[in-house]
This record gives sequence, structure tokens and C-alpha cells, in this order.
Amino acid sequence: SHCPCFHQVWSSAEPHHSEEERQPWALYPWRNQGEGRGLFRVKRDWIIPPIRVLENSKQVPEDLVQIKSDKIFTGEVIYKLEGPGVDQEPKNLFEIDDKTGVIRSKRPLDREKHSSFTLKAFALSPSGERLENPTTIEIVVLDQNDNRPVFTESQFVGTVSEFSVPGTSVMSVLATDADDPMTENAFLSYSIIGQESVPANAVTKTMFGINNQTGAIYTRDVGLDREVVKSFRLKLQVADMGGMGLTREGVAIIHVSDINNHAPQFSPDSYSMTAVENRGDYEIGRVNVTDRDDPGTGNWEAKYSISNDPDGNFAISTDSATNQGVLMVVKPLDFEARHEYVLKLTVENHNPLSNKAPNLPVSTATVVVTVMNENEAPHFREDPIQIVVLESVAPGTLLKSDIAFDPDNSDLRYEINRDPERWLDIDRDTGDITAKRSFNMRSPHIKNNIYNAVVKVTDADGVSTTATVAITLKETNDFAPQLFPSERLYTHAMLHPRVELQEGEYAVTVLVSDSGRPVLSAYTQVNVTVCLCDSFGDCKSEAGAVLGSSMGISFIALIIIMASIALLLLLLLLAVAVTSCGRRHHIKKGTGLLVGESEDDIRDNVLNYDEQGGGEEDENAFNIDLLWKPHDAPSTPGSYYPGVPRGKQPLRKDAPHNLPSPTYPRRPPADPTDIEDYINDGLEAADNDPNVPPYDTALIYDYEGEGSLAGSLSSIASGSSDGDQDYDYLNDWGPRFQKLANMYEPR
Repeated sequence: SHCPCFHQVWSSAEPHHSEEERQPWALYPWRNQGEGRGLFRVKRDWIIPPIRVLENSKQVPEDLVQIKSDKIFTGEVIYKLEGPGVDQEPKNLFEIDDKTGVIRSKRPLDREKHSSFTLKAFALSPSGERLENPTTIEIVVLDQNDNRPVFTESQFVGTVSEFSVPGTSVMSVLATDADDPMTENAFLSYSIIGQESVPANAVTKTMFGINNQTGAIYTRDVGLDREVVKSFRLKLQVADMGGMGLTREGVAIIHVSDINNHAPQFSPDSYSMTAVENRGDYEIGRVNVTDRDDPGTGNWEAKYSISNDPDGNFAISTDSATNQGVLMVVKPLDFEARHEYVLKLTVENHNPLSNKAPNLPVSTATVVVTVMNENEAPHFREDPIQIVVLESVAPGTLLKSDIAFDPDNSDLRYEINRDPERWLDIDRDTGDITAKRSFNMRSPHIKNNIYNAVVKVTDADGVSTTATVAITLKETNDFAPQLFPSERLYTHAMLHPRVELQEGEYAVTVLVSDSGRPVLSAYTQVNVTVCLCDSFGDCKSEAGAVLGSSMGISFIALIIIMASIALLLLLLLLAVAVTSCGRRHHIKKGTGLLVGESEDDIRDNVLNYDEQGGGEEDENAFNIDLLWKPHDAPSTPGSYYPGVPRGKQPLRKDAPHNLPSPTYPRRPPADPTDIEDYINDGLEAADNDPNVPPYDTALIYDYEGEGSLAGSLSSIASGSSDGDQDYDYLNDWGPRFQKLANMYEPR
């Protein structure tokens, strides 16, 4: 059988030998039996060891290996090579001689880019037919120490606390090498080759060390004081080949950090400041401290406090830029109350003091604050000024005193700024507020029973202030109830005859009382006409209706009416001297009504009263006493008002009280010419009677009571009976006597 041969020339990676040793030798990768040089069999395939090529070779192109087939062909054999470095990226690094099978490197190789290549070799006929199966060729690139180590950072920065003990870890540095990490070419070693302090030459001894394998930096000596040295600049070096190969330099900056080993101190420790009274939230001065710790840190920043300000009049804060203490007045001061304050200040840092700091007492300072006096406005003791008073207060009554004061103890002047009803007076010097006149609850300036006014006070320097006077009015019972039949009814009383009444006019006195405190009452005389009623409930006699159309009759009207009646009776008596007296008509008890002509006539309606106004307690029922006096009732005090205790009757104001009543004429004269004198005597007695109601109301004499000794007026002229008289001639006397004619018309 034919055995393929594999011829390999010496590469630059191999050691140099003599000329005889460099003779080509052949490998037969397609050999079926036995072994060729460099070949070994694994199972059914032949494995060719990797071909080693040194990177960065200057001998290019360089023959690396030659492959051959041991078969004998009648024709030509053509060799081909495929794979990365040939026809795949990176292309054109290797080539094969298609006739001889020699594989060459065309350019220098770089292990850091491509550490190995795996290629396929083919033996083909000229027609392209495969004569053998393809075989694998592996090329390994050998490393050279062609890369320096590189620090991972251009400048390393670290921090170490001042007064750190030796061996304290500070920081670590790191470098890399692109060479083969499995070789000495990438074995790195670290070192510190220089040290500088900031400030320069502040520290000259070596303060730091470094682990040459890990790059960890640590302290080597004592003496790191931030007040002496702020930082260090270290010059670093890293080398491969265990410190014997290529090198690179770097920089590490190490700052010495501050610890709070210095307490703040006041400088100076005493101050004098001034403050203006009656102002708050303003700065009055600053205090200074010194601290050797690092500015801008919590070890340097001061925190102030005031140890003797129980009322909280002052406050102190820290200016973060200057570290000064800013003293402020937060509550207005009063010069009259206190004109000087002595404050004790203390200071400390925000961060707690280190145990390495000197053991010193806390720094303190004294601040003397002088309060400056200024003219203050007067102050009212209350605003609004509250006053509660009865509406019926008497003029001149003192309502309020001591309403204001002046902090500067100057004289004050008072005046009323606003008083729409002019109800108030104020003393210009004392400020006493008095009532000028009684109040009126119905004023439009009273809202919810409160009347508002404004007073003003001014000090000697013209500084003034005002306050509202809020007067709460309490209503008093100062109006007695009155009867007004034409008004709306609130409560009522009904008049009923208690005995049989004759036709005629009656004066009934009504007592109306309210339920206020005090109780007020009033007497009202009501004229009542008693008459025969028609089917509609109206009086048949119009004379009574005319007289009963009002609540009462004035004195002048009474005189006119009585004079007219007297004249009429005189003419009538002269004309009918021979006629008999008229018929007397009676109304049985309980069978008639007390009626009037109009709807408003009090004799035909319920009696009502008019309320005094809101706030009165008049809404409760009245106590109404209905009083009337028959003509023949006894004319003695007390008997004139049945049911009223003695001494409680209404009295006239124009006559002394408790005087005996004059004697009233008891019987009419027999002679008709004496009728005028009889009437005048009765009027005079009524005018001089102090016990009658306080109204000018005539006494009624037309009802003498049951069993009276007085006879009818008709008996004055004639003793004949009514049936013997003919009164038709009265119809001829004209309209004035028509009423009288109707009264005596035949039945």
C-alpha cells in the first residue's frame, strides 16, 4: 500500500538546529497502517498535534507545514486549504501551495487578537474530485510579552480619618495586562514610588504602604492630623513578569477626613445689643464662634441655645455660611414691664464630639439686651366693649368705666366716633360712658338686641386707637296694654249683663293687665248701649247706636250732648205736659245682646288689646276686670268697683287720694224747670269726685235699679198713664224730634 507523507519545515516557534536537523520530514495524515512522525491514532481517526507559531514573527511569509498523500495517482494531485485566516475572517493570514501542500503564514500574527486557528486541508484531482477525506490542521499562536499593564483609573481617590492607627485600610488600586494571563507576561506587581503631602512638606515620613499583589493601600505610621495635612498624593507603579517586566505608573489621592475633635468656642464671649419694644420677629445681633474642624461639615457647624429665656421672647439660629449665631426677638417686648435682659448662650456642634477631643467645658457667652422705649398707642381693655343694660335706663346712668389704658402712662382723651342714635355720652378725661337718654328697642340701628357704637382714645402725642361698643339691650315692661277694637285680636273678653238692664247708655270700666315684670295695667271706659234688638240683631233705637259708636266720649262732647238732651227734654215737657209718661221697656236678664252700630263698636265685639312690641311678656292672657257702676250704687270708695280690693282702684291724678266722694243728687226734682240745675249738679259732683276712673266720662243716671224710689220723668208733668197720652204731634215737630216720636209711637 501507499503511505501519504507529511513534510513540515521548521517554524520560528521552534528552536534553531543545525542544517542537517532542519531537513524536511514528512507526515502522512491519510496513512492507513503504521505511524508517521508526529502522528498518533485515536479510535479510527488520525489526530495531528497543533502547530505552534510565535506571534509578531518578522520572517514572513514563513513556511509552517507541508502535507502529502501517500496514494499513487495516475494524474496530478491538488491541495486546498479552508477556514478562518484563509477564506474566512480574518482572511489572508495563511495560504497553501496547491502542488506541494506547503502551508505558509503570510503576515505576523497577534495573539491578543487571535490566539488559535482551525483549518481544513483537502487532496483533490484536477477535476475537483476528493481523493482523500479532509483533515484538520490547528495552528496555535504563542504569546510574547508585548503589552504593558494598565491601571483601571487615571487617578484613584480615597479617604482616611485623621488620627487613624497604622494598618488602617484606605483604598485599593487595580491594573490589567492584555498578555496571556497563564504566563508570566501578565503576572503583575504593585508598588508606591512617591509621596507628596498637601500642604507641601507637611508630612515627610512614609505614611502609606501597598500590597504588591492585591494593590490594597494602608496606613503605615501615626500622625494623620487634618489640621496639619489635608491630603496626600501617591505615585504608584505596576509591572508584569512579577515586577521584572514591563511597567506602568499611576496616581492615588488620599484625603485626610475630619473627626469632631474640636469643640466650638465663642469669640468674644460677651455682647451688648438693643431691641425696640412692641416689635417681633426681627434680628437684633450676631455672635461669633471658632471651630478648627472642617468647615461646612457637621463637625464644624454650630448649634446655639439660650439657657435663661423662660418666656420665649428670644430665639437664636445658625447662619450656615458664616456659622454665626443670629439672635432674634420673637415676642414683642415691653419697655414699661422690663427694660433689660441678660441672656446666657451656649454652643455645640451638630455632630457629637469625638473621644479624641480635649476634655473642655461647653463654651458660653453673655448677651445684654437693652429695650428701647417708643410711644405706644393706647390699649382698650376689651374690644368690643361689652355693655348689658335695660332699654329704659335713666339718662345719666353710668354704663362703663375704665375702658382703656396707655402703656406709656400718658394722659388720654376720649371721644365718641360713631353713635347713630346719639344715646351715649363719654367723659373726655376719664372715658366713663353714660346714657344720654333712654334706649328704644324699635330703633333700626339695633340688630339682635345689640346697638353698636365706636369710641376713640388718643394719647398726649396724638397716637390714637378705636374700639367698638356693643350694647346689649334688655327690654323692660314700660307700656301698659290698651284696648283697640279695630286692631287684630290677640286675646279677648266678653261683656255679659249680670242683672236685668233697662234700655240706655252704660259706662263700663275695664282693667287690662299684662304679665310683665313689673305688671302694668290700664283702665278703659267702655260705653255700652242696651236696647231692643230687631231680627238682625241691631238696635231699633238709633240714638243709642250713635252714642255707642266710640270707646269713650270727651268732656266737651259730653257737655254738648247733655245740653242738647236737657233742651230737648225741656221742650218735650212743655209740649206734653198733659200727656202720660211713656212706656217703660225692660230687657230680661240673659235675653238681650250688647250691640253697637258699626263692626268696630266695642259694645258689639270682643275686646282686644294692642301689644307693646317684641320682647314683652304680654302674650300671656290679660287680667281683665270689667267694672261698671249703676246710677244708684253707693258713692263710696271701693263700692264703685265691685270685686276690686280697697286701695287698688284707679285714681285721678288731678285730685288727692282717699278723699270722700261728693254727694250726688239722688232724686230728680218735681219741677221740670229744675232739671237743668239737677243735671249741672250731677256734672259738678262727677268732676270733683277723686274716686272715679281717670277719664272724663259722664255718669249715667237712666237706670236707678230695681225698686228705686225715683219715678219716671213723665211724672214731673202728668200723672196720667201711658195709655192716655197721644204723642202723634211729635211727628209734626220736624226731624229733630223724629227719634222721640218713634219711641212713643202706638204699639
